[in-house]
Amino acid sequence: MPTLQEADLVQFSTALFRAAGVEPSEAHIVAESLVQANLRGHDSHGVMRIPSYVQRVQDGSLNPKAHLTIEKESASSIVADGGWGLGQVLAQELMNRLIVKCETSAIACGTLRRAAHIGRLGEYAEMAAARGFTSMIVANTHGSGQRVAPVGGKRPRLGTNPICIGMPGGAGGPFVFDIGTSATAEGKVRVKKIAGQPIPLGLVLDPDGKPTTDPNQLYGDPPGTILPLGGDQAYKGFGLAFMIDMLAGGLSGGECPFASPPPPLGNCAVFWVINPEFFGGTSHLLSEVGKLETYVR
Repeated sequence: MPTLQEADLVQFSTALFRAAGVEPSEAHIVAESLVQANLRGHDSHGVMRIPSYVQRVQDGSLNPKAHLTIEKESASSIVADGGWGLGQVLAQELMNRLIVKCETSAIACGTLRRAAHIGRLGEYAEMAAARGFTSMIVANTHGSGQRVAPVGGKRPRLGTNPICIGMPGGAGGPFVFDIGTSATAEGKVRVKKIAGQPIPLGLVLDPDGKPTTDPNQLYGDPPGTILPLGGDQAYKGFGLAFMIDMLAGGLSGGECPFASPPPPLGNCAVFWVINPEFFGGTSHLLSEVGKLETYVR
């Protein structure tokens, strides 16, 4: 397998986006985001996404010229529309705006709708943690991208609906917990499909509701499904995904899943940023985080 240097891969990825008509600075933001996902071990959110992003630019379902539109704003909240622009660019801008608000507010909350795939949620939690703030982020698939069936079902109804919690402190940097509410991320199944490799048993059901190791079964007609998180208590993962759909689709002014959806377009998301100084205090939080880390280790 060939090995590429980080800088070379970012440069090459940036060039691909620029060739597709993306502005240089925004092409670099998206390329850097994807490469960082690879470097953190999440190939599902890495450069394998480039062909689909470029294809969407070419077919017009992703608008590389779109910018964040602020539709409502208060001292501690933002409601934003992305116009189906580049997800990472939109989400970074929204998070930066919320971080500024949180300098003088206990909590800042922002919603985003009509954003192309926003990538790894942990990236935005890391931004908040770098300023000493805690954060939580949830996202859905804007009503489409249905991959997860209800417990006992065999037809998908929900997305893989991730949740991320970020906490500053820690000996090696911030703690960032970023998971999908399904047994595996759809992108991880896609990675195996591209590589022509089987997936572990217990993650995906075929269209007949039977366990399968063939990743192609997820993308058939009718499609298979990804199991909810939780094993024999999968109602927990499905319940989380169900509530995240309502939060992300409802609060943002976007969409929850519905019958006969279009092909996957992107994400709705809700971002919360919390300034610990307004609560127990930043120094107390960092002290407790450090003590807990030491105790658990």
